[in-house]
Amino acid sequence: MKNRYDEKEAQAFVGAYPNCLPELALRVYTSRLLGAEEDLVLHGGGNTSVKGRITNLVGEEQDILYIKGSGWDLGIIAPQGFPGLDLAYLRKLRLVQDLSDAEMVNQFRTHLLDAASPNPSIETLVHAFLPHRFIDHTHADAIVSLTNREDAKTHLHEALGENIGILPFIMPGLPLARAMAELYESRPEVDCIVLKNHGIFTFGDDAKTAYDRMIDYVSRAEAYLAGRSAGSTPSLAVAPGSVQPSVVLPILRGGLSFVEESGRRRTLQLTVRRNGEILAALAREDARELFVNGVLTPDHVIRTKNYPLWLEVAGLDEGETMAAVQSGLARYQEEYDQYFVAQVAAKKVSRTKLDSMPRVVLVPGLGLVAAGFSEKEAGIAADIAEHTIAAKLRGAPLGPYRELAQDAIFDMEYWALEQVKLGKAKPKPLEGRTALVTGGGGAIAMGIGRKLLEAGARVFMTDINQERLETVCHNLADTFGSRLVSSLLMDVTSEESVRIGMEQLVVECGGLDILVPNAGIAHVAKLADLSEAAFRQVMEVNCLGVFQVIKGAIPILKRQGTGGSIVINSSKNVFAPGASFGAYSASKAGAHQLGKIAALELAEFGVRVNMINADAIFDDAGVSSGLWDVVGPERMRSRNLDPEGLKDYYRQRNLLKTTVHADHVGNAVVFFASEQTPTTGATLPVDGGIMAAFPR
Repeated sequence: MKNRYDEKEAQAFVGAYPNCLPELALRVYTSRLLGAEEDLVLHGGGNTSVKGRITNLVGEEQDILYIKGSGWDLGIIAPQGFPGLDLAYLRKLRLVQDLSDAEMVNQFRTHLLDAASPNPSIETLVHAFLPHRFIDHTHADAIVSLTNREDAKTHLHEALGENIGILPFIMPGLPLARAMAELYESRPEVDCIVLKNHGIFTFGDDAKTAYDRMIDYVSRAEAYLAGRSAGSTPSLAVAPGSVQPSVVLPILRGGLSFVEESGRRRTLQLTVRRNGEILAALAREDARELFVNGVLTPDHVIRTKNYPLWLEVAGLDEGETMAAVQSGLARYQEEYDQYFVAQVAAKKVSRTKLDSMPRVVLVPGLGLVAAGFSEKEAGIAADIAEHTIAAKLRGAPLGPYRELAQDAIFDMEYWALEQVKLGKAKPKPLEGRTALVTGGGGAIAMGIGRKLLEAGARVFMTDINQERLETVCHNLADTFGSRLVSSLLMDVTSEESVRIGMEQLVVECGGLDILVPNAGIAHVAKLADLSEAAFRQVMEVNCLGVFQVIKGAIPILKRQGTGGSIVINSSKNVFAPGASFGAYSASKAGAHQLGKIAALELAEFGVRVNMINADAIFDDAGVSSGLWDVVGPERMRSRNLDPEGLKDYYRQRNLLKTTVHADHVGNAVVFFASEQTPTTGATLPVDGGIMAAFPR
């Protein structure tokens, strides 16, 4: 591992933060160096600290411990991410006989310098009891690859030398802090302490020394592992890439969904990792033995569960795949439930059981599949699982893997101070759902996408016009983040283009829950002047396009078996057509009728199909409506109006005298997609009230 410490950069950090202690600025610098290395720190793992002296409000000198705050990522941490605590008081807690979690957190919060600070790390007492000025702690992959083996102590000394301390795994809190302090006091020559099944602590009197030691010891571990690698090519039990994702992933995603006691269905997002290294690792004959065991460090259990699900589906047809997924998940849940019951009974405690679904599924021939209630959660689980596979593979030449005992895993998984990292916010109405919106380069799509994202959905926008599509997606990503918005070039009139787009979507997130056929074009001409070519083009996009995307979505929805929602953006013209607008009105009426047929045919699978009849939406956030780009000039000429006058004309003609916005259409889509009422085959006008367009 490369040492990235640069003295000029370090001093630049001191200059960048003139209002804090120089040592805290250096603490920020080396913390970011550590946080930038995924092999050291993943998704908020690890912590760092520095001890400094200030003059307090009453003029007294006071020793302060600045330690990483809970929820902060070392890779982007700033001075405010290090809450300061009264160090002298914290050290007195070593004399306390016992300290509950709640009381420990209370003691931390009541001895902060700033009451608005984030909660200090749960390992604060370790940093307080050790005397060193700078302390670095990571869950380095190479270190835990050594600790999670038989005869770990021998491997650690051979790799790192004798000038280290080693402790068995101890839950964070007062007992761990005491054990760390006692070990160091008995052996003050050590400059690092390794905690089995957990990670490594290094320390020094300056930021560079603590950081240098971390990089040095991790590099020694990496070199040791590389030197012990067998170097042989393993035999393969299954051909990498031999499983069809478009079949397996929707079946798996449907199997992973579950209904809570409240009756709410929870659907999980999937993230798939299938690079060459992962596929080759899972294809090994000994892959199941190597990878189906416990987490590298118990900190991971809240993200990944302790065990992955091993799923073999290569060579199976769709029905056999469905049976294999169902039996695999049933077995996994049964084993998890037994673990929970056994631990609760053994510990004589009462706990609310978490769901028993796996978060990591290993599928030879397909790859690593991770699940989460959001794309972010699934991505975190996938990152951890990918590092876990690599670490277990590197450590395999050292002998059998030795996981942490289940009682320790249970303590961490059901520890309130760990679960708080996951958050307890009420789920958004479309959390875990995936939506596909066609015609994604227009104004209405912008409003639909915005409201779906606000409701918690993962959104794919499609269009044939890449420039307009990217404009909309970038606009949405600026607000909601690029990981939640994806663009797909798709020609809705082409069965092949739709098939490819649907397959790409499934590979990215596992399946589809909400389809919004929204693509449409317009043409202004009286029937006498309407060319066959123009009529066919409008019909192909507005009607055939709706047919193609619904047909393309049906296999995904059926394989998932969790229902779903199709919301067609029809038009006020379905019920109230306009002169010189025959192609558009006829095509929209056809699409509307297709929606009713789909409602009849898909109800048996729990899929709801509804229609929205919108009118007079001109633009949204600088993105124009493609329809009004075509229709607007003719309508302005015929009424002798400018653009603002035309908008006012349509506002005044509806019963409510209101402007209809793209967000209003988005709200209607979310209403149907969130299944607040048992409704299918319905039409909802979003037009301010056009009497001629009342559904009838």
